[in-house]
Amino acid sequence: MPAADRPPHTFAAALPSVSASLNYGGDAAGLICGYLLTEGAAPQAVDSAQAAHWLAQRVAHASSVSPTPPSAPRTFLWLHFNLSHAQAVRWMERHADLPEAFFDALKDRSVSTRIERDDDTLIAVLNDAHFDFAFEPSDIATLWTSVAPHLMVTGRTRPLRSVDALRTALRAGNAPSSSVALLAELMRTQASGLVDIVRGVTQRIDDVEDALLAGRLDHKRARLGVLRRLLVRLQRLMAPEPAALFRLLQHPPAWMAADDAQELRDSTEEFSVVLRDMLGLQERIKLLQEEIAASVQEANSRSLFVLTVVTVLALPINILAGLFGMNVGGVPLAGNGQGFWIIVAVVAAFTAVAGWLALRGTRDR
Repeated sequence: MPAADRPPHTFAAALPSVSASLNYGGDAAGLICGYLLTEGAAPQAVDSAQAAHWLAQRVAHASSVSPTPPSAPRTFLWLHFNLSHAQAVRWMERHADLPEAFFDALKDRSVSTRIERDDDTLIAVLNDAHFDFAFEPSDIATLWTSVAPHLMVTGRTRPLRSVDALRTALRAGNAPSSSVALLAELMRTQASGLVDIVRGVTQRIDDVEDALLAGRLDHKRARLGVLRRLLVRLQRLMAPEPAALFRLLQHPPAWMAADDAQELRDSTEEFSVVLRDMLGLQERIKLLQEEIAASVQEANSRSLFVLTVVTVLALPINILAGLFGMNVGGVPLAGNGQGFWIIVAVVAAFTAVAGWLALRGTRDR
């Protein structure tokens, strides 16, 4: 049977024997990883040359008169690109036949989360944590995605946690049955990563709370501000994702199966739960910051009161020392042999009265 007459699920056997070059920075075309996924079979790793060959054969098959059998297993490609590579976008333009909306999103480099439909293709701009996430607000990067029945393309400029976890799952043989199911799995992986982040933030907040109860604030106050900025940034970038998916599922593409749409709904619900947990953490951090601010203000008030009391107690001796230190005639007790002790007694009396008044005012408050 000629290649043009083969059903799509047999294309895997026709791939050229090319050793995959799947390093973390991407191969010659900027492809970080690629997988040919067939329903009911283990994922097959491909490189850019193999992917180009498969896509070309699919175009040839689509132009033939022989239709694909309805009972044939679904087969699709997942290609993940390093967009920092100079050849990545050129390869996609030459071989992937992606819609212009996807390349417009890459040129705009907009980081606002959205999922749109362009004819029969889904275009998604998602945000995720860096692979080496260190709980900093800047450790968030963008993933550009295009989903069609036969092809899912993802691209990023920085290594991302969710994509790496998804690639690990595929290597273990956990292959989704369609490109939409792969997108849903990516979102579930993203939600799982957010759960890990929320747990890490919760642990750090617990540490700050324990330090607050023990009276040991130190540098923890600044750390709370960093955690709150992180949660606010995650909330701002990722909160639109469930709403965008719900709008899409109101009018899904004709090729999207009902079970795939249900998987997307389930992943959206998991994502929404995590976002609600993040809102709760933000409120908890806000309350801790207010408590710490009140503690700091109280400590400052105590310090200011001590300084005031010391100033008041030193006032009589400063006044008398200034008066008796003037080089003028008529200084009292100048000729009295007990004059020094008399002045000391007067100063002690005034100081005792001033201290009593200050302490009485404190007790009254």
